[in-house]
Amino acid sequence: MSLQRFIKEAISPWMKKDGADSDIVLSSRIRLARNLEEYKFPLLASMEESHAVVRHIEDALLKTSSDTIGKLEIFHMDDMKANEKRVLVEKHLISPNLAEQSKYGAVLLSEDESISIMINEEDHLRIQCLFPGFELNRGLEIASYLDDWIEQKITYAFDEKRGFLTSCPTNVGTGLRASVMMHLPALAITQQLNRILPAINQLGLVVRGIYGEGSEALGNLFQVSNQLTLGKPEKDIVEDLRGVVLQLIQQERAAREMLVQNSRLQLEDRVYRSFGILSNSRVIESKEATQRLSDVRLGIDVGLIEGISGNILNELMILTQPGFLQQFAGEVLAPDQRDERRAALIRERLKLENETKE
Repeated sequence: MSLQRFIKEAISPWMKKDGADSDIVLSSRIRLARNLEEYKFPLLASMEESHAVVRHIEDALLKTSSDTIGKLEIFHMDDMKANEKRVLVEKHLISPNLAEQSKYGAVLLSEDESISIMINEEDHLRIQCLFPGFELNRGLEIASYLDDWIEQKITYAFDEKRGFLTSCPTNVGTGLRASVMMHLPALAITQQLNRILPAINQLGLVVRGIYGEGSEALGNLFQVSNQLTLGKPEKDIVEDLRGVVLQLIQQERAAREMLVQNSRLQLEDRVYRSFGILSNSRVIESKEATQRLSDVRLGIDVGLIEGISGNILNELMILTQPGFLQQFAGEVLAPDQRDERRAALIRERLKLENETKE
């Protein structure tokens, strides 16, 4: 299996499956931070030590497989072109930090791309499990199984009092980050997010953009995750997040219903203006495209637009990012060239939807 297999398709196989509350929760993720006992942590390791970690993990994990996990394949950062790494970031298979900072890192990917194990990011291992919709408990179940499977082959850095030891103190303990990617356009339109987001932070959770820490919340997509990893069992951390997400789902549904009942004409105008721009524009910047796609997805979810799959937001949000545009073009594109190709790609995709509908 080559790297091209993972970067030629915008939608990962796991994203094509249905999940609970998928009209609002696009995906759920469980991520575990782990380090190897006998090696220096990545921030202090030399080139030789970093390569030794990769070899150790590769030898330990690729010699055997599991029916639950399936086959894993490894890709080394120093073997990849810059844009190939960028595409993997856009698909959330690796972090921006691994792509930009780790010359001696690697990633293990499962065939359906639901499992990604980053090597030599901030920690030796960042074990990530992705699921469609609101599936945090299922994600924790698979991540725990994967964690146990790895621990049978590798000795983790662990302290009886502090738990799993990590490069950043905020990850010490369980090393668990549970997160959901939510589409919250109605709460944004009704300006309720300005009140809700600070309250979420006070509950020990954090709200970030689509690529995690330091990223912008494009297209009304927000990543909600836990902040605390020490002092609570994994199940309690996930359950706390689930409770808040359930409230957000209820509030978003209520806001959508209010818009349809009280401001239907204005909502229709907003949705169809965005649909018209996406269907006809010849040049469109990334930020505007994501906002227009968010409007169209909202129109699909509340029944104003029929015959178009809701997955169009997931797909085009990735397809129209700079890495994918350049991957398809087979060359480096200037910003104005990307804007032109982005507009053309969206037009063709919407045209294909209409032809399929007819």
